[in-house]
Amino acid sequence: MAFCRATKRSIGSLISNGLLNNATRHGFSSCATNKTFVVEGVQYGSSVPYVHDANSAIYSRLSLLRRFSVETPPGSDQMSLIKQLRERTSAPIKDVKAALIDCNWDIEAAQTELRKRGKVLALKKSARTAAEGLLALAQNETKAVVIELNCETDFVARNEIFQYLALSLAKQALLSESLSHNDPGTFPVGPEQLEGIKLNLEHPKINGETTALNAVTEVAAIMGENIKLRRGFLMSASPSGVISTYLHTSPQPGLGRIAGILSIEVEGDNSQPDALQRVGSELAMHVVAAKPLFLTKELVASDALENEREILKSQAETTGKSQMAIEKMVEGRLRKYMEEVVLMEQKFIINDSINVKTMLDNLSKEVGSPVTIRNFLRVGVGEGIDRLETSDSPEPVAQAA
Repeated sequence: MAFCRATKRSIGSLISNGLLNNATRHGFSSCATNKTFVVEGVQYGSSVPYVHDANSAIYSRLSLLRRFSVETPPGSDQMSLIKQLRERTSAPIKDVKAALIDCNWDIEAAQTELRKRGKVLALKKSARTAAEGLLALAQNETKAVVIELNCETDFVARNEIFQYLALSLAKQALLSESLSHNDPGTFPVGPEQLEGIKLNLEHPKINGETTALNAVTEVAAIMGENIKLRRGFLMSASPSGVISTYLHTSPQPGLGRIAGILSIEVEGDNSQPDALQRVGSELAMHVVAAKPLFLTKELVASDALENEREILKSQAETTGKSQMAIEKMVEGRLRKYMEEVVLMEQKFIINDSINVKTMLDNLSKEVGSPVTIRNFLRVGVGEGIDRLETSDSPEPVAQAA
């Protein structure tokens, strides 16, 4: 290695001296030519722009030789620096090596350079579709927050840096005063509200105080994919209510691909919180599995009901039966539709011999006070994204009461 460095320095010296001597003899020239120097089978030089001063041409050529005069660490040290920088940044090994070479093997400068390059690439990729990712959920006794963090591939969604960021965003959103609501209910949280949240990250590869927007950009630079903080939802319960949650396809606590959240309210003193929490968890799981659209029959949108009625009527008319028979068929199928989309009318997934309404009646008897479902929410990763790419309609909101 030492011999190679010495050879490179001697080659650079020979060419430099030759060029300078040539300038001394000939002084000025009207232009620089395409000259190529070959020494011991190695080619140096390239096209140099038009100049009036021969010395300018020489120094332009000498700049191309600069790399032969830079001291490079031994091979074992190079590999150690590459390994260290890769562990720090998780950048591809070819990018790590290129940054170290460009920064003369200064690892701190190379790390800064990688971050700059990564952020530029992240901005370029921001228009690409990000339909994968995870939901992150954080909750306390009276409030729950779920946020959706998207990426392009499931591979990145499994990365521990991505998962750490998602959990950090949800936990901080739960504490954020700007997202607090005094009234019980379900409230959507847009990306513009989430991006300004202050984070204090303590991960080896992303740490320090920053905003959610900057943290997302940083992780996008590390991952090499478009990362998008898409949306969030907040659910608040009344003082006599309980928040229950369930995450489906959960790689670790607080993360999943589908979230079910609901608030249960009990009249009077809550004398049996364990029973409420148990049933609440089962109902949150039911919301994920059964996909209800409405809490009660009275809350079914009139346009949705009329649309379903028209579809069922058209189907019944193909049977050729009388008008009276068709009307009975439509009403029977509408009842079936209600059982499919109305939470209180659905068969309870834990015990399908009863519906959710009957199950709540039984729970009310158990705790000695009327128990009701105040709100529910179902959110899935990437829902609506494909439709948005081919439609000008607004983004759908998660199914909620």
